[in-house]
Amino acid sequence: NKVVLFMKGNPDMPQCGFSRAVAQALEDVGFSDYAFVDVLKYPEVREGVKKFSDWPTIPQLYVNAEFVGGCDIVMQMHKDGELKEILPKSTASESKASE
Repeated sequence: NKVVLFMKGNPDMPQCGFSRAVAQALEDVGFSDYAFVDVLKYPEVREGVKKFSDWPTIPQLYVNAEFVGGCDIVMQMHKDGELKEILPKSTASESKASE
């Protein structure tokens, strides 16, 4: 997948408020074509992704294998209208058409 969200829980049942916020931000911009990894099920992935990104917290959003940010960064991008701009256009363009 071009977009991957490393989170606690899953988009339908997030296990922390920060993971819920990022999943909701993706939903708000009409983007659902992403994979998620529940780091609570995979402790080695949880630690590995923190080292890979040099970012200490979960959730983490990646687009085209590049680290975008954690909750604060993603929420700021969403507020500024930048989140939908970095997402692949497959489903994000549908919400853009309604503006």
